[in-house]
Amino acid sequence: MALLLPTELRSLFDCPVAVLGGGVSGRAVVDLIEALGGGVSLYDEKGGEGVLAHFDATLAKRHRLVVFSPGFRVEHPWLLAAASAGCVCLAELDLASLFWKGEVVAITGTNGKTTLTEFLTHGLREAGVEAFATGNIGHSFCRLVLEQDAGMADCVAVCEVSSFQAETLWHFRADAVLWTNFAEDHLERHPGLRAYFAAKLELVERCHSGRVFAGTSVTACADILGFGLPEGAALPTLGLGADDTLVGTVFEYYPQRENFELAAAWWLSRGRSLTQLRASAKTFRLGRHRLALVAEINGVQWWNDSKATNFHAVEAALARFERPVVLIAGGKAKGGDVDAFVERIAPYVRQVFLIGETRQSMAQACAQYSVPHSVCSSFEQALSGAAALAVAGEQVLLSPGFASFDMFRGYDHRGDVFENWIRSRTGLSAPFSASAI
Repeated sequence: MALLLPTELRSLFDCPVAVLGGGVSGRAVVDLIEALGGGVSLYDEKGGEGVLAHFDATLAKRHRLVVFSPGFRVEHPWLLAAASAGCVCLAELDLASLFWKGEVVAITGTNGKTTLTEFLTHGLREAGVEAFATGNIGHSFCRLVLEQDAGMADCVAVCEVSSFQAETLWHFRADAVLWTNFAEDHLERHPGLRAYFAAKLELVERCHSGRVFAGTSVTACADILGFGLPEGAALPTLGLGADDTLVGTVFEYYPQRENFELAAAWWLSRGRSLTQLRASAKTFRLGRHRLALVAEINGVQWWNDSKATNFHAVEAALARFERPVVLIAGGKAKGGDVDAFVERIAPYVRQVFLIGETRQSMAQACAQYSVPHSVCSSFEQALSGAAALAVAGEQVLLSPGFASFDMFRGYDHRGDVFENWIRSRTGLSAPFSASAI
């Protein structure tokens, strides 16, 4: 069945559609529009072949519809120019949602949302349901619409939604929302913790079934910040006793245990067998760069948690270990109280090797709270220092707490470089395509 242009868009396709942002989601939007027979102009500040690097009110008048990527703040000059020219502005998720015919389960949270998205998709497929992971996970919703011809009514899109995506939604609707947790993050984008929470709350407002499941920290922050959640949304996800049925799975310990509890709550609400979900947990494997043991060298364990790009993720990782660790941390700032973060982690760290743009601010906080630390001019220096310091029985943990874009292409690149360096010390070949340190 061919894709059909929704009524809401027909008159807007009389002019070429402007697509703002040439990344993963932007390219998918271009392909979708062209598949629908529409004209398209791609704009991206980086430029490139066939890409316009400038957009203003004059150019905006050539278009009636503007579709933008999550990287565009609501107050971005290009969006303001489009609005002033009378254009209809849609986020990529909004555009895709106008086509999707199946169920949508939206996943959000400060941490854990990618794992929960992958696990629910895995569990549904194991149960014989046609399910697809999409959204902020790296496979855009528009791309999924194209690949699945908008999806049949019995398909499920398990859609990871970031705060950047949630704050601009208009047409997007979810059949259920699972909100893993909430903690300080992305304050370089949102003007304060309250604004960050409100951005994610937009997703809850667009859950037409009222089937919302929110973890313990979400409920607590809603109360503190003065927000309301739907009745029955609060789910106890922290401080739970051991679950023998999860032994040997990635969900045996926190923070992954929280993800399982949220998945189970939604699973039961759909009348599915929890036995079936537990069986899926036994075959589920975490994605890379999520608190995984890479190798043990001379009795020292080396752990990769490069995906920990905020304070909450680092604290969750540190809680996993029984003794203070040798920590590698730092990167590109995302806002937040660095002093308070260092004070909280101080009891769990034997020494921290500091990297990236935040290494000096982190060093000041470490000095204030008597945390042993080394300021490193390179990633290699941090790795070598950690290797020289750690002794048998200790753990070296890469859990940066900050974004990676000051030194790397992304958290995955950072993790690859870390793992390649470790494998070079063991004499094994490095299987990853990371560039040299």
